[in-house]
Amino acid sequence: MVKHIVMFKLKEFNSEEEKLNKMNEIKQALEALIEKIDILRAIRVDFNINPAETWDLILTTELDSLEDVNTYANHPEHVAVAKGIIGPVKADRACVDYVE
Repeated sequence: MVKHIVMFKLKEFNSEEEKLNKMNEIKQALEALIEKIDILRAIRVDFNINPAETWDLILTTELDSLEDVNTYANHPEHVAVAKGIIGPVKADRACVDYVE
């Protein structure tokens, strides 16, 4: 089992409410991929509660192999979320993949 972990730092928003609304939109869109991409074993998005830290949210996915991670990353449903919803508000991204 491969864990694919991605952390996102979002751009500045006009208000915390606007930022939280966007984070919830990202969470809903990513977590909905479990029904659209059959190689996903699990997917979860959580929000950072510590304002002293850099990252705003974390995506945790489980897939069978690194090849499946690549397939997931290039799947049209994932690309639509990554480019259409996350891309316009993403300031930075970090990723790690490991075998559990």
